[in-house]
Amino acid sequence: MAMAVEGGGTLSEIHQSAKKLLMKARDGVEKLERLESSTSTGGYDSPELSFAVKKDISQIQSLCVEMDRLWRSISFKSQRDLWRRKVEQIAEEAEQLKESLDKYLLRNQRRMNEARERADLLGRANGESSHVLRIFDEEAQAMQSVRNSSRMIQESFATGTAILAKYAEQRERLKKAQRKALDVLNTVGLSNSVLRLIERRNRVDRWIKYVGMISTVVIIFLFWRWTR
Repeated sequence: MAMAVEGGGTLSEIHQSAKKLLMKARDGVEKLERLESSTSTGGYDSPELSFAVKKDISQIQSLCVEMDRLWRSISFKSQRDLWRRKVEQIAEEAEQLKESLDKYLLRNQRRMNEARERADLLGRANGESSHVLRIFDEEAQAMQSVRNSSRMIQESFATGTAILAKYAEQRERLKKAQRKALDVLNTVGLSNSVLRLIERRNRVDRWIKYVGMISTVVIIFLFWRWTR
């Protein structure tokens, strides 16, 4: 029995239209899920498709309301029960598609929020990276300054060591010269007073030498403390 529908169409025609929309909406949901699964490998989202699927499901539910009104007006119970089951099946499938679409939209919204959060974190990370790089640059400059100071201290120490070595070499030469002079003086028989005068002069020379060595060490130490 074909029930006429106000505004055109029968219950059978409305049912066929609902089934076509149901198939179209199912294909749309499956395509959205395929796009979602490929997002991690370069896939994309389709807001236009999700809107079209949502519109189709809404239209199916409207047709189910109309069919529910029509099958209730069928006089024969067997036909009425048959159409009730058909309409309920369409309504259940439309509800399942609506739930799938709602879950997809929820997951998509979550992905968009996570993408925004990652973008914000990346922006902050770039700013912090610049700050860290600036700190590393300052540390590198400080380390270079320390290395330069250390090199200057080493050079100064080497210079001081060379000076002390020269003093030691001159000391040995003076000792040899003094011994030769004493031998000569003893040979020619100079008086003891002259010898004491020479020895006193020798002690004064040694003190001068020691003072010079100590002064050099002090100067090197003060220079090292100043460059730290």
